[in-house]
This record gives sequence, C-alpha cells and structure tokens, in this order.
Amino acid sequence: MGKGGGCVPSKKKIFIVYYSMYGHVESLAKRIKQGVDAIEGVVGVLYRVPETLSNEVLNMMKAPVKDETIPVISPEMLIEADGVLFGFPTRYGSMAAQMKAFFDSTGSLWQGQKLAGKPAGLFVSTGTQGGGQETTAWTAITQLAHQGMLFVPIGYTFGPGMFIVDSIRGGSPYGAGVFAGDGSREASETELALAEHQGKYMAGIVKRLAKS
Repeated sequence: MGKGGGCVPSKKKIFIVYYSMYGHVESLAKRIKQGVDAIEGVVGVLYRVPETLSNEVLNMMKAPVKDETIPVISPEMLIEADGVLFGFPTRYGSMAAQMKAFFDSTGSLWQGQKLAGKPAGLFVSTGTQGGGQETTAWTAITQLAHQGMLFVPIGYTFGPGMFIVDSIRGGSPYGAGVFAGDGSREASETELALAEHQGKYMAGIVKRLAKS
C-alpha cells in the first residue's frame, strides 16, 4: 500500500531475451539488466531462448555450460512484458538459428497480434568488424514489424562513446554490440557501458509510453 492507503503501482517489466553460445551476448544482457534496474519503476528480467543443438554438438564446439539460473522463455510469456530487448550472435549477417527458431514459434502471437504496440530493441555479437554489427540487427527488424512491435533503436544517444574510433567497439545506432573475435575476446568496458545505456534508455521509453 502507498501513502493514504493507495496501492503501490507495480514495476514495468522489460524482458531481456537472448541466445548466447559462448557468453558474449549474455555479458551484454546482464549489463543491460543493470541499466534497466537503475530506472525507478522498471525492472529487467533475463530469459534464455531454447537451445536447438544437442549437448554432443555443443561439446564438440566447446561451448560452455548455460547459466541454469536464467530461465528458458516460452513464446506466450512475451505477452507479460511491457517491453522486450532481444539479443543474439550473428550467423553470416543475420540472427543465429536458435533465436530464429524462437521467433518462428511465435505464430499464435502473430496471428492474434498479441505483441502489437510493445516496444522492442536489439543487441548483437559478431566475430569481426565486418561481421554484421548493423546487418544482424536490421535484418531482425522484420520479425518485430510482423508482430506489430515498436522498434526502439538507441540512435546516437550514447553521446561521445558512439564516436570512439581509436579502439575496437561493437554496437551501432541499432543497439549494443560486442566483437567476439575468435571467441577469446571479452566485451570491453565501452561495449558494456553502451549495453547499460541501452537498458536505461529502453526503460525510459517504456515509462514514457506507460504515461501516455
């Protein structure tokens, strides 16, 4: 209960839904959650999409064990979100098959336009500077458009950090990003800071829409 006996308004929920094979996207997702949680009245909720590869194949690819403390999402759960940020690695300039399989499973939501009007954003991981920091995001916008979701890019709201050119930095006006290299490179502090900014920015958008 709030002052005067009124009900305390529930926090708006931003689902951070991602696929991460080697942990790069997951590192961005966790930092995005910090950004979301820093905005009063909004909370970030982490979810993994289902894995489509067998454990045998994942072991052959030397993929680390998934963080089992982060639950796996089902399509119908998206209805509960006030906003969604989708994260995934690139596969030849577009999203990984695991995330595509998840979007492919949202047919009933699409049919009923259950996600129409929800704000959504994107964040990515690529291997190289020419590996799809922008194309991986913009080819995913079609998924949001067919669901009727409202794409929320970050533009250049990160300020001077968007213009860093003397060091490697993932991310673009479409959303946060990380360069994984051969898999051994971890996200830099600049890349993580951009992810945190995206979380804060998205939370602000969700609050603004809720008041309108």
